Amino acid sequence: MRTLLFLLTLLVIGAATPLLAQTGAKNGEWPTYGGDLGSTRYSALDQINSTNFNKLEVAWRFKTDFLGPRKEYQLEATPLMVKGVLYTTAGTRRDVIALDAATGELIWTHSEPEGPRGEAAPRQLSGHGVSYWTDGREERILYVTPGYRLIALDAKTGQLVPGFGKNGAVDLKQDDDQQIDLITGEVGLHSTPVVAKNVVIVGAAHRSGGVPRSRNNVKGFIRGFDVKTGKRLWIFHTIPQSGEFGYDTWEKDSASYTGNAGVWGQISVDEELGTVYLPVELPTGDYYGGHRPGNGLFGESIVAIDLATGKRKWHYQLVHHGLWDMDIPCAPILVNLVVNGRVIKAVAQPTKQAFLYVFDRVTGEPVWPINEQPVAKGDVPGEWYSATQPVVTKPPAYDRQGVSEKDLIDFTPALHEQALKIAATYKLGPMFTPPTVSKREGPLGTMVLPSATGGSNWPGGSYDPETHTVYVFSQTNISPLGLVPPPDGMSDMNYIQGNALSGARRTGGSGASDRVASASSPAGPAQAAQEGGGGLTVSGLPLVKPPYGRISAINLTSGTITWQVAHGDTPDNIRNSPALKGIDVPRTGRAGVIGVLTTKSLVIAGEAGYATNENGIRGAKLRAYDKASGHDAGAVYLPAPQSGSPMTYMLNGKQYIVVAISGGNYSGEFVAFKLPE
Repeated sequence: MRTLLFLLTLLVIGAATPLLAQTGAKNGEWPTYGGDLGSTRYSALDQINSTNFNKLEVAWRFKTDFLGPRKEYQLEATPLMVKGVLYTTAGTRRDVIALDAATGELIWTHSEPEGPRGEAAPRQLSGHGVSYWTDGREERILYVTPGYRLIALDAKTGQLVPGFGKNGAVDLKQDDDQQIDLITGEVGLHSTPVVAKNVVIVGAAHRSGGVPRSRNNVKGFIRGFDVKTGKRLWIFHTIPQSGEFGYDTWEKDSASYTGNAGVWGQISVDEELGTVYLPVELPTGDYYGGHRPGNGLFGESIVAIDLATGKRKWHYQLVHHGLWDMDIPCAPILVNLVVNGRVIKAVAQPTKQAFLYVFDRVTGEPVWPINEQPVAKGDVPGEWYSATQPVVTKPPAYDRQGVSEKDLIDFTPALHEQALKIAATYKLGPMFTPPTVSKREGPLGTMVLPSATGGSNWPGGSYDPETHTVYVFSQTNISPLGLVPPPDGMSDMNYIQGNALSGARRTGGSGASDRVASASSPAGPAQAAQEGGGGLTVSGLPLVKPPYGRISAINLTSGTITWQVAHGDTPDNIRNSPALKGIDVPRTGRAGVIGVLTTKSLVIAGEAGYATNENGIRGAKLRAYDKASGHDAGAVYLPAPQSGSPMTYMLNGKQYIVVAISGGNYSGEFVAFKLPE
């Protein structure tokens, strides 16, 4: 009976609503970054399944070391596969390459040396990939360079398309309704452009915003271009101009000078509805908003705009006047559901805060209630605080939110006691507890969970249209958040991210937030809190309880979590810790930034970070899980962590899985797997 009802439900959905946006990759190919324009990251292929995943062998490998002036150690691309050719970006200069999808052999390359403009770019390295377009006769590859130029290439030859823009390129720093310095203007993009119905949609990204150079910055406007000519068709002002909708949410004329509010994550499109879905980041800066009083639309909002005109259809602000770097980091996933007997074309948005927000993608109405709940007001001088924040009722949060003593490590009473001493020097509280000014006498700052890197981050989730389930990776990583006045000359902001014990010393790193390192600890050597990579540790162990990385299966018919698994073997530093000698530590998972792939029967994802396997070999694994139960369904060795989201395709009767790996001292490489002959 249940099977019959399920089949009838599928028939109802298929008859009532077009499935084009959310049926996954078709014809055994992978033609867009997310598999389809709905960003489902799904393929119905099933040659590789739980009975044979462990038998996978390397079909081919492509090392990217010769692309660009130096090796790349942060290869984040997801390749496309169309007509037997694999297209992607790679290398430190963001070259475009075409490979034979069966052998990995190089067909062509294209490079755009940009000199000082590329060197000054806020978003460098190879980025996340390319886009593909065809009208049935001509085929084009489109991508955005580090220097923020939109390039169109002939897919067969890799040559610039002369009729597109100026000699194959559109300068994205021009015709943007603002003045941008062509060399030093702080705007770029890691993500791929999106092509739908002959419109190329381009987002905008900036430097990480924990330590802004200025309260004034480039605004992250979104534009649509003609795919054939490169002509600008429309622009959407993510920070409204005078007279536009949302301008009144900015007080004291702050909309005139505040920047950012770009879309640095992937954009999704419903071609049938003619609607583009924008996941917008927050305005300048990430943790201090005293220079931008008001709720500040369209910061940290999902915005639906018209594909043909760029006009707003609806929006929903997920965080009012953000102070926590909760940018919407990834593609909205277009899903078709039946909830309480009602057929809904929906959009599901994974977030850093580990809420999956689900809206009717036609009207913008929440599928389940989202309540405005009162939140604490902070005491940072000059700051403006929202009295409430939106809180999701269903589905439940898929990772931990907020910090209390019960979240702290408790493998042993001694470790827990050390963790309590460290936590006592910080402010603890639920999610949306505001940042504090960092003081030597305390608090050093606010403990934040999820941190600015998530929860979920730019890889986002995947969606199974057969079972109406979203699969998403998230990480559990407490991060300290304190504010300090900037040293002279560093910034004209009143406050920036920093630590009173070390000043405002920025550490390098990618992602949406700058990270600040502490030179010393208030707790003494025995229980030193080391702030590295945005996290807090005690005796070399994470301050927070495991799991540190997990994959969740979220059923969107019921709005419930079906299963969760710790994703990734226990790291060596935990498994071999003297503080844990004699203690049986279950698989902890590993924190990181990980994307997942869903197929007919499996959920597939590589591990973050390194660990030593049972054979004493250091590396990572590409893992598979049964998508119905979450049970392990196989794993194969990777010499380095997954750094770009996996994809799959069928060619000459064989299914392939390709994933980008890199990190540590291992430079970027694409690895393709298939079953033995």
